[in-house]
Amino acid sequence: MDKFIINGGTKLSGKVKIDGAKNASLALMPATLLTNGKSILRNTPRLRDVNTMISLLEFFGVETTFTDHTLTLDTSNIKSQNAPYEHVKKMRASVYVLGPLLAKYGRAKVSLPGGCAWGPRPINLHIEGLKKLGAEIELEEGYIIAKAKKLVGAEINFEKSSVGATGNILMAATLAKGTTIINNAAKEPEINNLAQFLNKMGARISGINTSKLIIEGVNELSPATIDTIPDRIEAGTLLIAGAITKGKIELQNCNFEHINILINKLKESGCKLFVNNDLITLDASNIDINPIDISTAVYPGFPTDMQAQWIALMSVAKGVANVTDNIYLDRFNHVPELLRLGASIKMIENTAIITGIKKLKGAKVMSTDLRASASLVLAGLVADGTTEVLRVYHLDRGYQLIDEKLKMLGADIKRVEGTEY
Repeated sequence: MDKFIINGGTKLSGKVKIDGAKNASLALMPATLLTNGKSILRNTPRLRDVNTMISLLEFFGVETTFTDHTLTLDTSNIKSQNAPYEHVKKMRASVYVLGPLLAKYGRAKVSLPGGCAWGPRPINLHIEGLKKLGAEIELEEGYIIAKAKKLVGAEINFEKSSVGATGNILMAATLAKGTTIINNAAKEPEINNLAQFLNKMGARISGINTSKLIIEGVNELSPATIDTIPDRIEAGTLLIAGAITKGKIELQNCNFEHINILINKLKESGCKLFVNNDLITLDASNIDINPIDISTAVYPGFPTDMQAQWIALMSVAKGVANVTDNIYLDRFNHVPELLRLGASIKMIENTAIITGIKKLKGAKVMSTDLRASASLVLAGLVADGTTEVLRVYHLDRGYQLIDEKLKMLGADIKRVEGTEY
C-alpha cells in the first residue's frame, strides 16, 4: 500500500487541468449495456474505480479500449448478466449495472455492493423503483436477483433524492413499455450527463436538470459518443488546496456552475475567485480564512463529498465554524485523524464544531475513505513539519494523480510505493 509524505508550508501557485468526473463515468459506462455496438466516452479519468468498472463490464463480455482519456466500449457480445461478489465488492457504484441488464436482457444477478468503509448507503430505493417498473426481485445469499419479461413504465416517488437510484431507474426506464415519471429525482450534474448520453442513444427523456424526469420508453437504443463532464469534486478539492495554503492557482477545464455554492463559500471565507469560461482562478494570498458554517444538502446545495475538505480548511480559520452533514450523518471518520494533526474539533451528533488554530502540526495519519483522505492531504499541505498519509489507495479511487497535480502547483509531496505498515 502506498503512502504520501508531505512537507507542509508551501503556498501553492500555478495551473492544473481538471479531469473528467468519476461519478459521471461510473454511470455512463454501465449505460452502454443498453445497446449493441461501440460507444465512446471521451474525457474519462484514469482512476481505480473506473478500472474496477471496466473489469466488471469485461466480465459480462464488453470489449474495452482505453486510449489516453477516451474509453471505447463494445457491447456486441454480452455473454453474462451475473455480477459476482469479487467484482462488485470493491465499489458501491457497481449496482449501476442492475437497471441496464434487467431492461435489456430481462434478468440480472448482482452482488450487493461494497465500497467506502463508512455508513450505510442502502439500495432499497433502487430495488423498490425497479419493482414499480414490474421487476420481480429477490435477495438470496448476498445477491440481488431480478427478472422481468418486459419492464412497464410507472410513476416513482422517491422519499429522498438519491443519485444512484435515479441513475439506475433512469437507465432501466429507457427500454420500458410506456411512460415513467421519476419525482424527486436527483439533479446532480452527473445525472444530467447520463440523461444526455441516453438521449444521444435514442432515449426520450425530458425534464433534464429538474427534479421531475419523464421517460418515454423506446424499443431499442443505439451506441453513442459523449464527453464526460469535469469533476466538480476534484475542482473543489484543489480550490481548497489553494485556499488552505494561501496560494494562487488556476484550474482549467472546469464548469463553475457545478460548484457555484463552493465558490460563494470560498468568497465568504475571504478568498478572491475569478471565473472565465472554463477557467477558475483562486487568490488566497495574504488573507486570514474567515470561519464559515456549511450544511450539506442535495444538489445544488453544498455537496457531502466536500464536507471533509471544508473541515480541513476551517481547522486553520480565524474563529469557530460549524459543519453539518445532512446527507450522511456519520461521515466523519476524518475528524479523529485531523485531531492527530492538532486540529480542534468537537462532534455533536452530525455537526462538527471547529475552532481554527494558527498552525497544524505534521503527524502520521490513516486514510479511511476517499474524501476523508483528501482532507488529510489538504491538512498536511499547511501543517508544520512532515505529514504521512497512509493507505492512499482510497485517493486513487477518485482522484487521478492528485499528488502529481499538487506537485505541479509547488507542493512538497512524495508518493512512497508498496509501503508496509
